[in-house]
Amino acid sequence: MGKAFKDKLLESFTSIIPISVIVLILSIAFVPLETGTFVLFLIGVFLLIVGLGGFMLGADLSMLVFGEKIGATMTHTRKIWLIALLSFVIGIIVTIAEPDLQILAEQVPSVAAKTLLGNYLLILTVAVGVGIFLTIGMLRIVLHIPLHYLLIVFYAVAFILSIFVSPDFWAVSFDSGGVTTGPMTVPFIISLGVGVASIRSGKGSKDDSFGLVALSSVGPIIAVLTLGIIFNIHDVEYTLAPLTTVENTRDVFFEYLYGFGHYAEEVAIALAPILVFFVLFQIISKAFRKRQIVRILVGFLYTFVGLALFLTGANIGFMPVGRTIGQGLASLWEGWLLLPVGMIIGYFVVAAEPAVHVLTKQVERLSAGAISSSAMMKGLCAGVCISLGLAMLRILTGINIMWILVPGYLIALVLTFFTPPIFTGIAFDSGGVASGAMVSAFVLPLAIGACSVLAPSAIMTQAFGCVAFVALTPLISIQILGIHYRHKTSRVRRNFSNIEDRILEYEVQ
Repeated sequence: MGKAFKDKLLESFTSIIPISVIVLILSIAFVPLETGTFVLFLIGVFLLIVGLGGFMLGADLSMLVFGEKIGATMTHTRKIWLIALLSFVIGIIVTIAEPDLQILAEQVPSVAAKTLLGNYLLILTVAVGVGIFLTIGMLRIVLHIPLHYLLIVFYAVAFILSIFVSPDFWAVSFDSGGVTTGPMTVPFIISLGVGVASIRSGKGSKDDSFGLVALSSVGPIIAVLTLGIIFNIHDVEYTLAPLTTVENTRDVFFEYLYGFGHYAEEVAIALAPILVFFVLFQIISKAFRKRQIVRILVGFLYTFVGLALFLTGANIGFMPVGRTIGQGLASLWEGWLLLPVGMIIGYFVVAAEPAVHVLTKQVERLSAGAISSSAMMKGLCAGVCISLGLAMLRILTGINIMWILVPGYLIALVLTFFTPPIFTGIAFDSGGVASGAMVSAFVLPLAIGACSVLAPSAIMTQAFGCVAFVALTPLISIQILGIHYRHKTSRVRRNFSNIEDRILEYEVQ
């Protein structure tokens, strides 16, 4: 266990340090940080490294194992109604548990003002959307329905619904698809798909291992757009909260102490339903032996501590720095420095996302190393690099978000006809996975800070939407990787076939 934790710490160190170095360079060259903010950032870096390492180890020991077993057990029953019911319940439980969703809900006061449920209405809407589409995704695997057909239909529905929603609500709706597939939901949902597909035999079983996150991402978009139509939501506003100021080490200590307590409570509430579900599942199925149960519970502990530390470091250490740097860059050269800086940050920030590491490892394992985690990571980095370039360009020019989303998704859906099926699932899963905690805690504040200087009245329409862009571009970049992979493997097969022919000719002679 100790060696495994050290390996995860080393992996998280290599993921976090690049984006940290970029922030340091920016603070020295362009946007000087106050001493207190700088100290908060340094401590945040340390917490992110330790937290990401702990979370990755915990996910390996608990969430992935538990999720795969549930998926396999449900499929073994061969009862469609039970698979549908459990998938719906699991989808709601893990979505309500997602910390990133709370951040989004707080940004939509117009929903809260119209209902007695307040922000909880948006949370429940998103949760139901994930529950319904997770059910559809599970049934797709069982019934052997091609993923790309469903994606084409549902994204078409999403864009048709957007016609009837105020443009002020577009960015929030499409952002919801990204924030719901974060560090809590992704490990569980991915492992469910793997578990269900493992029971199947045949050529397409591995292809169907992926795609659940993809469908779980489009569900909230449709659900939130429907909510916008029902309540006629418009004029969504964002109130810029004052940044935290610290004057001495005592302030820094208490800021992190209170912050850790808050996020530990959030993670505990998030994990509690999953833990209860695990206990009930074990009582009914007796699927795990005593040693496995202990291992899974230890994994839950690592997940709890790791995610609490990660969220504390990201929100207390990185969030104020992101906004400060965004405001500073927007004040220089009419803000055009934002474009190259945003692209550089985009390239490195995706490597710091906890859920990304879960996906890339699963892809490498299920493909028996044919699709390496490093190749996946490069494809994601390239995609998110372009994403943030587009996000910054939109802040600078005020381009309507649909002018980017519509052609982007059209390209992604057309590529599904030319990409190996397994890459279609991986690509659309990657979109949801890339837009996680670091995007919410650093990239979004960066965009908000820049927009508060360049277009203070349009924060909701121009700053928001960067999560949607981060979720979009990996769909294209990973599928292009898949096309390259298909070309490469077909060339190898041709060469191998030629060698076999020559051997046969030689033997005949």
